[in-house]
Amino acid sequence: MTHDRFEVVVEVVPPSGADAEPLLAALEGINDLSFNGFSVATNPVAKPRMDALSLCRILQDELKRPATLHVTTRDHNRLSLQGILWGAKALGIKGVLVMTGDFVPLAEKGITSSVRDISLTDLIKMARKAGLTTGVVMNPFTDELRLGIAMKRLKEKVAAGAQFVVTQPVYTARDAELLAEALNPLGIPAHLGLLPLRTFRHAAFLHHKVSGIEVPEEVRSAMAKAENPTAEGIRLTRDLLATARQHFHGACIMPPFDHFEILHGVLPREGNTGPTSK
Repeated sequence: MTHDRFEVVVEVVPPSGADAEPLLAALEGINDLSFNGFSVATNPVAKPRMDALSLCRILQDELKRPATLHVTTRDHNRLSLQGILWGAKALGIKGVLVMTGDFVPLAEKGITSSVRDISLTDLIKMARKAGLTTGVVMNPFTDELRLGIAMKRLKEKVAAGAQFVVTQPVYTARDAELLAEALNPLGIPAHLGLLPLRTFRHAAFLHHKVSGIEVPEEVRSAMAKAENPTAEGIRLTRDLLATARQHFHGACIMPPFDHFEILHGVLPREGNTGPTSK
Protein backbone atom coordinates (compact mmCIF):
# COMPACT_ATOMS: atom_id res chain seq x y z
CA MET A 1 0.00 0.00 0.00
CA THR A 2 2.20 2.84 -1.26
CA HIS A 3 0.65 6.27 -0.72
CA ASP A 4 0.88 8.56 -3.75
CA ARG A 5 1.15 11.71 -1.63
CA PHE A 6 3.66 10.51 0.92
CA GLU A 7 5.01 13.49 2.86
CA VAL A 8 8.30 13.88 4.72
CA VAL A 9 8.79 16.60 7.32
CA VAL A 10 11.93 17.42 9.28
CA GLU A 11 11.56 18.28 12.95
CA VAL A 12 13.41 21.38 14.08
CA VAL A 13 14.18 22.44 17.66
CA PRO A 14 14.34 26.24 18.00
CA PRO A 15 17.59 27.76 19.26
CA SER A 16 18.25 28.54 22.90
CA GLY A 17 18.35 32.30 22.43
CA ALA A 18 17.32 34.97 19.97
CA ASP A 19 19.76 34.20 17.13
CA ALA A 20 18.29 31.92 14.46
CA GLU A 21 21.10 32.42 11.94
CA PRO A 22 23.22 29.34 12.86
CA LEU A 23 20.15 27.13 12.64
CA LEU A 24 19.12 28.67 9.34
CA ALA A 25 22.62 28.07 7.97
CA ALA A 26 22.40 24.40 8.97
CA LEU A 27 18.99 24.05 7.37
CA GLU A 28 20.18 25.75 4.19
CA GLY A 29 22.55 22.79 3.92
CA ILE A 30 19.64 20.39 3.51
CA ASN A 31 17.30 22.61 1.54
CA ASP A 32 18.21 20.84 -1.70
CA LEU A 33 16.91 17.54 -0.32
CA SER A 34 13.48 16.15 -1.09
CA PHE A 35 11.17 16.82 1.84
CA ASN A 36 7.91 18.68 2.24
CA GLY A 37 8.40 20.97 5.20
CA PHE A 38 9.36 21.47 8.82
CA SER A 39 7.79 20.54 12.14
CA VAL A 40 8.81 23.01 14.84
CA ALA A 41 9.03 21.88 18.46
CA THR A 42 8.00 24.10 21.35
CA ASN A 43 10.22 24.06 24.44
CA PRO A 44 11.10 20.34 24.22
CA VAL A 45 12.00 18.61 27.51
CA ALA A 46 10.49 21.68 29.19
CA LYS A 47 13.52 23.88 28.52
CA PRO A 48 13.16 27.45 27.21
CA ARG A 49 13.70 27.93 23.48
CA MET A 50 12.92 30.59 20.91
CA ASP A 51 9.18 30.93 20.38
CA ALA A 52 8.15 28.18 17.96
CA LEU A 53 5.60 30.37 16.17
CA SER A 54 8.27 32.95 15.41
CA LEU A 55 10.61 30.28 14.06
CA CYS A 56 7.83 28.81 11.89
CA ARG A 57 7.39 32.18 10.19
CA ILE A 58 11.17 32.64 9.79
CA LEU A 59 11.51 29.19 8.18
CA GLN A 60 8.62 29.81 5.81
CA ASP A 61 10.01 33.21 4.81
CA GLU A 62 13.66 32.18 4.46
CA LEU A 63 13.52 28.57 3.24
CA LYS A 64 10.18 28.68 1.41
CA ARG A 65 8.82 25.48 2.95
CA PRO A 66 5.72 25.16 5.15
CA ALA A 67 6.20 24.75 8.88
CA THR A 68 3.92 22.94 11.33
CA LEU A 69 3.70 24.55 14.76
CA HIS A 70 3.82 22.43 17.92
CA VAL A 71 1.43 23.73 20.58
CA THR A 72 1.29 22.35 24.13
CA THR A 73 -1.20 22.63 26.96
CA ARG A 74 1.78 22.89 29.32
CA ASP A 75 2.97 26.42 28.58
CA HIS A 76 -0.09 28.63 28.16
CA ASN A 77 -3.50 29.35 29.60
CA ARG A 78 -6.68 29.40 27.53
CA LEU A 79 -6.33 33.07 26.58
CA SER A 80 -2.76 32.67 25.39
CA LEU A 81 -3.46 29.46 23.46
CA GLN A 82 -6.32 31.08 21.62
CA GLY A 83 -4.10 34.02 20.72
CA ILE A 84 -1.32 31.71 19.47
CA LEU A 85 -3.71 29.77 17.24
CA TRP A 86 -5.22 32.90 15.74
CA GLY A 87 -1.74 34.35 15.31
CA ALA A 88 -0.56 31.21 13.54
CA LYS A 89 -3.47 31.41 11.13
CA ALA A 90 -2.80 35.10 10.48
CA LEU A 91 0.91 34.44 9.82
CA GLY A 92 0.24 31.76 7.22
CA ILE A 93 0.90 28.72 9.37
CA LYS A 94 -1.49 26.07 8.10
CA GLY A 95 -0.92 23.18 10.48
CA VAL A 96 -0.38 22.56 14.18
CA LEU A 97 0.67 19.50 16.15
CA VAL A 98 -0.95 19.63 19.58
CA MET A 99 0.25 17.76 22.66
CA THR A 100 0.43 18.01 26.43
CA GLY A 101 4.20 18.67 26.38
CA ASP A 102 7.05 17.12 28.36
CA PHE A 103 6.83 17.30 32.14
CA VAL A 104 8.79 20.00 33.93
CA PRO A 105 11.81 18.37 35.65
CA LEU A 106 11.35 17.90 39.37
CA ALA A 107 14.44 20.00 40.10
CA GLU A 108 12.90 23.01 38.31
CA LYS A 109 9.36 22.88 39.70
CA GLY A 110 10.26 25.61 42.16
CA ILE A 111 10.85 28.11 39.35
CA THR A 112 8.74 26.69 36.50
CA SER A 113 5.11 25.65 36.60
CA SER A 114 2.98 23.70 34.14
CA VAL A 115 -0.15 25.60 33.18
CA ARG A 116 -2.45 22.98 31.62
CA ASP A 117 -5.40 25.36 31.73
CA ILE A 118 -7.32 23.25 29.21
CA SER A 119 -7.42 19.61 28.22
CA LEU A 120 -5.82 18.28 25.07
CA THR A 121 -9.21 17.58 23.52
CA ASP A 122 -10.21 21.20 24.18
CA LEU A 123 -7.02 22.36 22.46
CA ILE A 124 -7.78 20.15 19.45
CA LYS A 125 -11.24 21.68 19.15
CA MET A 126 -9.81 25.17 19.55
CA ALA A 127 -7.24 24.60 16.80
CA ARG A 128 -9.85 23.21 14.43
CA LYS A 129 -12.14 26.16 15.11
CA ALA A 130 -9.24 28.50 14.29
CA GLY A 131 -9.06 26.90 10.84
CA LEU A 132 -5.79 25.01 11.33
CA THR A 133 -5.03 21.47 10.16
CA THR A 134 -4.61 19.73 13.49
CA GLY A 135 -2.44 16.74 14.31
CA VAL A 136 -1.70 14.77 17.46
CA VAL A 137 1.03 12.40 18.65
CA MET A 138 1.07 8.87 20.03
CA ASN A 139 3.52 6.50 21.67
CA PRO A 140 4.20 3.56 19.34
CA PHE A 141 3.81 0.69 21.78
CA THR A 142 3.43 -2.68 20.10
CA ASP A 143 2.61 -4.94 23.05
CA GLU A 144 -1.12 -5.60 23.20
CA LEU A 145 -1.89 -3.97 26.54
CA ARG A 146 -0.10 -0.66 26.07
CA LEU A 147 -1.03 -0.39 22.39
CA GLY A 148 -4.67 -0.81 23.40
CA ILE A 149 -4.36 2.04 25.90
CA ALA A 150 -2.56 4.26 23.36
CA MET A 151 -5.20 3.55 20.71
CA LYS A 152 -8.03 4.34 23.14
CA ARG A 153 -6.47 7.73 23.85
CA LEU A 154 -5.86 8.34 20.15
CA LYS A 155 -9.48 7.54 19.27
CA GLU A 156 -10.57 10.16 21.82
CA LYS A 157 -8.33 12.70 20.08
CA VAL A 158 -9.76 11.77 16.67
CA ALA A 159 -13.29 12.13 18.06
CA ALA A 160 -12.33 15.64 19.21
CA GLY A 161 -11.26 16.54 15.67
CA ALA A 162 -7.64 15.42 15.17
CA GLN A 163 -6.90 15.17 11.44
CA PHE A 164 -3.54 13.36 11.42
CA VAL A 165 -1.24 11.54 13.83
CA VAL A 166 2.55 11.48 14.21
CA THR A 167 4.11 8.61 16.14
CA GLN A 168 7.10 8.71 18.39
CA PRO A 169 10.11 6.99 16.75
CA VAL A 170 10.18 3.27 16.03
CA TYR A 171 13.23 1.19 15.14
CA THR A 172 12.17 -2.00 13.37
CA ALA A 173 10.11 -2.65 10.25
CA ARG A 174 8.12 -5.21 12.24
CA ASP A 175 7.06 -2.61 14.81
CA ALA A 176 6.25 -0.08 12.08
CA GLU A 177 4.02 -2.60 10.30
CA LEU A 178 2.22 -3.56 13.52
CA LEU A 179 1.63 0.09 14.28
CA ALA A 180 0.30 0.78 10.78
CA GLU A 181 -2.10 -2.13 11.11
CA ALA A 182 -3.53 -0.57 14.26
CA LEU A 183 -3.66 2.97 12.87
CA ASN A 184 -5.07 2.42 9.39
CA PRO A 185 -8.68 1.77 10.54
CA LEU A 186 -8.81 5.25 12.12
CA GLY A 187 -9.19 6.80 8.68
CA ILE A 188 -6.76 9.70 9.22
CA PRO A 189 -3.24 10.09 7.80
CA ALA A 190 -0.55 8.52 10.00
CA HIS A 191 3.07 9.68 9.92
CA LEU A 192 5.86 7.48 11.24
CA GLY A 193 8.39 9.10 13.57
CA LEU A 194 12.06 8.45 12.73
CA LEU A 195 14.92 9.52 15.00
CA PRO A 196 18.31 8.50 13.53
CA LEU A 197 20.69 6.89 16.02
CA ARG A 198 24.27 8.14 16.22
CA THR A 199 25.97 5.88 18.76
CA PHE A 200 25.24 2.94 21.03
CA ARG A 201 25.09 5.33 23.99
CA HIS A 202 22.53 7.42 22.12
CA ALA A 203 20.41 4.31 21.51
CA ALA A 204 20.71 3.21 25.15
CA PHE A 205 19.80 6.67 26.42
CA LEU A 206 16.66 6.85 24.28
CA HIS A 207 15.60 3.37 25.36
CA HIS A 208 16.19 3.77 29.09
CA LYS A 209 15.63 7.48 29.70
CA VAL A 210 13.14 8.88 27.18
CA SER A 211 9.48 8.18 27.81
CA GLY A 212 7.60 6.77 24.83
CA ILE A 213 10.67 5.57 22.91
CA GLU A 214 11.77 1.94 22.85
CA VAL A 215 14.92 0.87 21.00
CA PRO A 216 14.79 -2.94 20.75
CA GLU A 217 17.75 -4.96 22.02
CA GLU A 218 18.56 -6.16 18.50
CA VAL A 219 18.96 -2.57 17.34
CA ARG A 220 21.06 -1.55 20.34
CA SER A 221 23.25 -4.59 19.77
CA ALA A 222 23.71 -3.67 16.11
CA MET A 223 24.74 -0.15 17.12
CA ALA A 224 27.20 -1.55 19.68
CA LYS A 225 28.81 -3.85 17.11
CA ALA A 226 28.87 -1.41 14.20
CA GLU A 227 32.27 -0.22 13.02
CA ASN A 228 30.62 3.08 12.11
CA PRO A 229 27.57 3.51 14.38
CA THR A 230 26.41 6.73 12.75
CA ALA A 231 26.41 5.06 9.33
CA GLU A 232 24.46 2.16 10.81
CA GLY A 233 21.92 4.59 12.24
CA ILE A 234 21.56 6.27 8.85
CA ARG A 235 21.08 2.89 7.13
CA LEU A 236 18.43 1.93 9.67
CA THR A 237 16.57 5.21 9.17
CA ARG A 238 16.72 4.88 5.39
CA ASP A 239 15.29 1.36 5.58
CA LEU A 240 12.52 2.46 7.95
CA LEU A 241 11.65 5.35 5.64
CA ALA A 242 11.18 2.81 2.85
CA THR A 243 8.89 0.81 5.15
CA ALA A 244 6.96 3.98 6.00
CA ARG A 245 6.38 4.64 2.30
CA GLN A 246 4.63 1.27 2.08
CA HIS A 247 2.42 1.57 5.15
CA PHE A 248 2.06 5.22 6.22
CA HIS A 249 0.99 8.53 4.73
CA GLY A 250 4.21 10.25 5.73
CA ALA A 251 7.22 10.39 8.02
CA CYS A 252 8.59 12.89 10.52
CA ILE A 253 12.39 12.72 10.73
CA MET A 254 13.90 14.06 13.94
CA PRO A 255 17.63 14.74 13.45
CA PRO A 256 19.37 14.31 16.83
CA PHE A 257 21.16 17.29 18.40
CA ASP A 258 20.82 19.41 15.22
CA HIS A 259 22.84 16.92 13.15
CA PHE A 260 20.95 17.77 9.99
CA GLU A 261 23.86 16.53 7.85
CA ILE A 262 22.64 13.00 8.62
CA LEU A 263 19.74 13.62 6.26
CA HIS A 264 22.05 13.58 3.23
CA GLY A 265 22.32 9.84 3.73
CA VAL A 266 18.58 9.38 4.21
CA LEU A 267 16.77 11.64 1.74
CA PRO A 268 17.21 12.06 -2.01
CA ARG A 269 18.00 15.40 -3.53
CA GLU A 270 15.11 17.25 -5.14
CA GLY A 271 14.29 15.55 -8.41
CA ASN A 272 16.19 12.33 -7.57
CA THR A 273 14.58 9.00 -6.74
CA GLY A 274 16.98 7.70 -4.08
CA PRO A 275 19.15 8.92 -1.19
CA THR A 276 22.62 10.24 -1.80
CA SER A 277 25.57 7.92 -1.35
CA LYS A 278 27.02 9.69 1.69
